[in-house]
Amino acid sequence: MSSLFHNVLYLPLLNLLFFIYNIVFSDLGVAIIVLTIVIRFVLLPIFYKGAKDQTIIQKLTPKIREIQQKHKEDKQEQTRQMLALYKDHKVNPFSSIGLLLLQLPILFALYRLFLGGFGDDVLSQLYSFVVRPEVINYHFLGVIALNEKNIILVLIAAVFQYLQTYYLMKVSASTMSTAPDENPAVAMAQKVSRRMMYFAPILTVIILSGLPSAIALYWLTTSAFSTIQQIVINKKIQGTPLS
Repeated sequence: MSSLFHNVLYLPLLNLLFFIYNIVFSDLGVAIIVLTIVIRFVLLPIFYKGAKDQTIIQKLTPKIREIQQKHKEDKQEQTRQMLALYKDHKVNPFSSIGLLLLQLPILFALYRLFLGGFGDDVLSQLYSFVVRPEVINYHFLGVIALNEKNIILVLIAAVFQYLQTYYLMKVSASTMSTAPDENPAVAMAQKVSRRMMYFAPILTVIILSGLPSAIALYWLTTSAFSTIQQIVINKKIQGTPLS
């Protein structure tokens, strides 16, 4: 399994990073940003499907509650009716979980890439068509040393993490078909979201403060791109009618 992970994820990402590095005037920071954006664009169709499914499911809240009340004594029939409802509207209630599971191996590969550094043993694994750099420029825009800790970059990453969580909570609240005071489950979900809005940036600082700033730059780019991507996706599917 480790060999599969190495050959299918780690090596392609390593080679793509240095292929980009050679193009962007040997700036590792710019290469990390471009690599992150490329990965997000590759995964865009899956992100779009997941966001669309969640939006439709939120709009189906009244129907879901109706099924739950009608068949509260028969859990099997309740499940059958809800699955039929999801099938009728062509949504997958587990799409967000699948998206998370898909991202985790990529995330681990990128962390291994940035944490391990780029010594001779790593660069020797570059494909024959990828030019091996003689010297690696770790300074992003000539200012930030990406192989060292940088609290400023960590704090900026935390701010973008907050903005991402805030926007997702705002979108979720705007698409809810039920007011929080009418549905305790909705109220609980919003309460958890508000806590996450503050907890996520704190967790970001705790995790990134002891790591090379290359990972903070990757985290920052991912949060910023995810927020922009979510805005675009939600504008596109905002008026999606229920059939």
